[in-house]
Amino acid sequence: MYLDYWGFEQFPFDNVPDPDFFYASEPHKEGLTRLIYAAEMRKGCAMLAGDIGCGKTTVSKVFLKRISKQRYDVAIISNPSMGPKQLLQEVLYNLKTTDIPENKFEILRELNNKLTENMRENKETVLIIDEAQLLSKETMEEIRLLLNFQLSNRFLLTAFLLGQPELIENIKRVKALEQRVAIRYFLKPFNLKETIKYILFRQKKAGGRKNVYTRQAIEMVYKHSNGMPRSINNLCDMALLVGFGQKTKMITSAVMRDIIEDGAIY
Repeated sequence: MYLDYWGFEQFPFDNVPDPDFFYASEPHKEGLTRLIYAAEMRKGCAMLAGDIGCGKTTVSKVFLKRISKQRYDVAIISNPSMGPKQLLQEVLYNLKTTDIPENKFEILRELNNKLTENMRENKETVLIIDEAQLLSKETMEEIRLLLNFQLSNRFLLTAFLLGQPELIENIKRVKALEQRVAIRYFLKPFNLKETIKYILFRQKKAGGRKNVYTRQAIEMVYKHSNGMPRSINNLCDMALLVGFGQKTKMITSAVMRDIIEDGAIY
């Protein structure tokens, strides 16, 4: 709608976890580095936590893009609100197992066979659980048991738990699992400097040849969003739409104030 008016080839602030629009702030770069390290060194279990909208899913998408598809067999669980047996079945399904057993003993045996087969083919098995704060205590215990699939010198599976801050406390309640989390990181929001760079980066990535936000407008975005990328995207996108409607030459603090005071963006 507003692309031609502002000179963009793509929508710069779409709220989808597109790896091509990943801005490598120091916190996000560190989180990504730890995920890659955990996978390459077969650390068994890693955790990435952070507030809603801080970019955890985007980091995981970039992580998947960075690791070799030939070397890694990946299972992704996006909605872990299920019982222990259902989660194990979902893991098998994501690992492209055709006949998924109903009996839990047979499920575990099939999983062990799949992990061993991947190892023999020089493939590493990775399990990514998004929204992991939704896991029940019983299901977390099952994940801990999955880490028992190992040889004397290596894990056969690396599990990544991504979730909101309560994930940290939930894991602490399952002591045996907490002791297995070898790599952990809390993804912090942007500071003002990072927010400025992020907004400039997204515009350039979308094909823009100039910045269309005033410094004062960006400062208002930062203050209202608390540096959360998802909220930044919502504010900046709405500002482009409103600015287009008002035929402004720049996104000013006045435009941003109208949006914030309107109450449509939280």
